[in-house]
Amino acid sequence: MSFESHTLSCLKSPLLAAQAGIAHGFSTRLGGVSAPPFDTLNLGVGRGDESAAVEENFRRFCATLGTDPAQVVLSRQVHEATVRVCHTEDAGKGLWSPRDYTADALITRERGLSLVVFSADCGILLLHDPVQHAVGAIHAGWRGCAAGIVEKTVQAMQDAFSSHPRDLVAAIGPCIGSCCFETDGDVPDAMVQALGAEAAPYLVERGAKYHVDLAGLNRLWLLRAGLSPERIDTCGLCTACRPDLFWSHRKMGERRGAQIAMIALTEGEGL
Repeated sequence: MSFESHTLSCLKSPLLAAQAGIAHGFSTRLGGVSAPPFDTLNLGVGRGDESAAVEENFRRFCATLGTDPAQVVLSRQVHEATVRVCHTEDAGKGLWSPRDYTADALITRERGLSLVVFSADCGILLLHDPVQHAVGAIHAGWRGCAAGIVEKTVQAMQDAFSSHPRDLVAAIGPCIGSCCFETDGDVPDAMVQALGAEAAPYLVERGAKYHVDLAGLNRLWLLRAGLSPERIDTCGLCTACRPDLFWSHRKMGERRGAQIAMIALTEGEGL
């Protein structure tokens, strides 16, 4: 198979970009080799795209970040709140070898491992601890958000690496915005049950429906976990509003690609 050359588009958090010793990025759908309806930078595995195209897309994305595609570790997302501590033996799982786990969040302090979570509307977050030299990647759709996966990931970094929340730097990537995330009462009910009255500003009732600010709710979880507001970056782009940049499950259904968030400790960091 021969591949055409495209300009790869990658989003970066200014806060994380200012941190030494890490590589990170949020992908768009631009710059890959996949054919329609996965055109072009589909990084979603097992969606029906050609495996050779997905593998080449990962090579290109990793080349942009300066990471090793052989060292990627992919989440296996089931919309729950499981956090996996990743080690060197996990390198390649999900892309080059099978995953023997389910996890919607990944954390590590191993140099070179690139943690990957997927989205096509759901929240995706990246964490860096510059003191204990550790990183994390979180998939937080509304179910995971309501289950407290963001706070549980921060706690897992405390337990595994002695991370302190005040030292963490976080970036919230593109996800569906409140403009497009219209739901029945089940989502607001789950958020109120998890977060109490603090959830109210992020749940706007419009007639028989509610509009939900998923990024705002995930940011609230970060604050509740102890992160400082000035150490949290929020992208603000809505995946459903921008089909030119992103895939959206709500707008496109199942026949689509997926974007990712990736973070890795580079040489000079980790233990």
